[in-house]
Amino acid sequence: MPKPERGLTELYSDDPERADAVIWGRDAPAVGRRGFLGGAGLAAMSAAVGGTIAFADRFPAGLVPAALAQQAAPPPAPAAAAAAAAAPKTLQMEGKAALVMLGDKPLVAETPEHMLDDAVTPLDKFFIRNNGNLPTVPLDAKAWKITVDGEVNTPLALTAAELESRFKPVTYRMMLECGGNGRSGFSPQARGNQWTNGGAGCADWTGVPLMEVLKAAGLKPSAKYTAHYGADVHLSGDARPTLSRGVRIEKAMDPHTLIATRMNGKPLTPIHGGPVRLIVPGWAGSASHKWLTRLWIRDKEHDGPGMTGWSYRTARTPIVPGNEKADPKNSAIMEAMPVRSLITNVAHGTTLAPGTRKLPLRGHAWAGERSIKAVHVSIDYGATWRPAKVNAPKNKYAWQRWNAEVTLPSVGYYELWVRATDSAGTMQPHVVGNWNPQGYGGNALHRVAVLVES
Repeated sequence: MPKPERGLTELYSDDPERADAVIWGRDAPAVGRRGFLGGAGLAAMSAAVGGTIAFADRFPAGLVPAALAQQAAPPPAPAAAAAAAAAPKTLQMEGKAALVMLGDKPLVAETPEHMLDDAVTPLDKFFIRNNGNLPTVPLDAKAWKITVDGEVNTPLALTAAELESRFKPVTYRMMLECGGNGRSGFSPQARGNQWTNGGAGCADWTGVPLMEVLKAAGLKPSAKYTAHYGADVHLSGDARPTLSRGVRIEKAMDPHTLIATRMNGKPLTPIHGGPVRLIVPGWAGSASHKWLTRLWIRDKEHDGPGMTGWSYRTARTPIVPGNEKADPKNSAIMEAMPVRSLITNVAHGTTLAPGTRKLPLRGHAWAGERSIKAVHVSIDYGATWRPAKVNAPKNKYAWQRWNAEVTLPSVGYYELWVRATDSAGTMQPHVVGNWNPQGYGGNALHRVAVLVES
């Protein structure tokens, strides 16, 4: 029995030229990476995406059209390729927008890219990433208590009220991003929630700099690492932590690392980790522990749940994609998030009015510990690129707004591409690389499919 094809992505990953032939009935060999379709093949793809493909002569061979990239299985015939993929499940929760549900046990939901257009991500549009069940939060949030112990001279036990009265709160606009954001781009598929780009948001966080609390506790020379614990309940119901991540002391002493109590000027809600949580900006969101109860200062790298094996780790040296049994000794803890950019003013799948020629584009870009050096956009599958105007961030760790305008020369199907380059010169890749078993670090450029009606 031949192995069944499980999806467009797998088929193209295994053999792009065969995929072109099987799906579109390609009747001519590819010329390099471009100009791969003609005749019946081009007609089949045009029918699948709903219109004449603009810049068809520049369409890269072996590329799945963005309009079809989310389909769960390859169509049995070209005509069937036009069938829409099953609609994703949307979150139904009071006070939250219609986020895309990725899981319910624990609750995980991402924000569609076009809903991330605000300069400050509203609470209702902010993504959700839980690792267990929500804890019981006391009616008096000010009574919430956290402890600081371990490699300190003076262990502390502070209520939320004492935290805010003893130390001076500050407010910064900063990114929070799930470590698995972009995971759906990996091929073969990696383990975990299949985030696209919506596991990210930029909020105004108010809290006490963690370094001030650690100074008050008095770090011993042996202090090397933090260990974070929260009040959320393990899915099993057992009294064990759902997750316990930590960071190097150097990051803990960054003045932007906060013990936060407010989000966008309002008290932290339980769904977003209130009444007290950590914000470790620029790094994988799992370090920004929700419902914070304890900070244990350790004399070595923390080894709690989520710190060992391949949990929140990427490969030091390349491994064979799909190798689920890769040696964890070849892994490195994921710290700073990679460069990423989004188009936020045009939704994927948008139909534009007849006669549309000038199309303004805008979005956000960010790069973990770095800033954004440049953003470029393309409407011809990366054959040519146009620079965008990039605004400075409000403060370190805030995303940066970019703006551009493109000209669509005719009716038909287009893909709007955006890629960012960070301050160190690292550019977003066209496809996700550095495969790892749990799919961290996926930051391929953002592609948005649009159709200009005739």
